[in-house]
Amino acid sequence: VQLQACGGGLVQPGGSLRLSCAASGSIRSTNYVGWHRQAPGKQRELVTQIVSGGITHYADAVKGRFTISRDNNENIVYLQMSSLQPEDTAVYFCNWSGYSGRFRSFFDSWGQGTQITVSS
Repeated sequence: VQLQACGGGLVQPGGSLRLSCAASGSIRSTNYVGWHRQAPGKQRELVTQIVSGGITHYADAVKGRFTISRDNNENIVYLQMSSLQPEDTAVYFCNWSGYSGRFRSFFDSWGQGTQITVSS
């Protein structure tokens, strides 16, 4: 399963952006799907995740500002970001884990990363 993320860019503080991540292949079931980010000089961190059963988790830093959602029919996951701040500047990666194809093969895929820059 390959992931294609898009929607990054430059935004002013307080602005909004929506990222999307489309998965190719025949996904039979999902363990979890989510977004991570990596700021310059920092480790990659989990931003938000939907786990099996539909339970969502958010990092404290983004609670109330970011919303993850998933289109099950199209195998797309979205990240709606609002009230963006300079500290949200990072490369954002989507991550999808589950089973795919006729033989339900395990996969744990990462998107290529998309840059979000929050600056005036």
